[in-house]
Amino acid sequence: MMSKQHKDNLIVVVSGPESCGKTHLVEGLSSVYDAIVVPEYARSYIEDLDRPYTYEDVEIIARWQQKQYVNVINEKGKIILFDTFLIITKVWFDYVYKRCPDWIIESIKEMKVDLILLCLPDLPWVSDGVRENGHIRNELFDRYKKEFESFGIDYKIVEGLGKSRIELAKYHINQLLSNKPNYDKQSDCLDS
Repeated sequence: MMSKQHKDNLIVVVSGPESCGKTHLVEGLSSVYDAIVVPEYARSYIEDLDRPYTYEDVEIIARWQQKQYVNVINEKGKIILFDTFLIITKVWFDYVYKRCPDWIIESIKEMKVDLILLCLPDLPWVSDGVRENGHIRNELFDRYKKEFESFGIDYKIVEGLGKSRIELAKYHINQLLSNKPNYDKQSDCLDS
């Protein structure tokens, strides 16, 4: 069982529909905060398949996401940036299969997340062979918001192009850091 009692780190998830700049945002923020980055696993898994994905594949992805979380949660005094999160996989199950394994819901309840940066789908959708939901990005955005709210996870919407998107994300992280006494060593980031 995972514990929510990890006070010596800051867990920030970058989330949102397809093609809304999540990975780019994580990369930009990681250099600012010298953060630990947990990359998106679903993309590489799906890219390596030589067939359409299945319910079982999505569950493998979910288990890997859970393992990624457990592997980094005890890092002390660090910001940990997740490029997507298990809640997105829950929505994937709900949307595609109309059902979700119970263990995922229980895992999400156990996982401590300090902040979700929810990327507005205000960037152009770009097809890449893996993406499949360009036509429902706004619907998925709304579903994600409802899920975050139902699990009681704080989220902030990030929008805009280029540097303004990163600056808005930094503002939200810095607000959180200013209320965390364990981040003295990162105080130089508050003015950046």
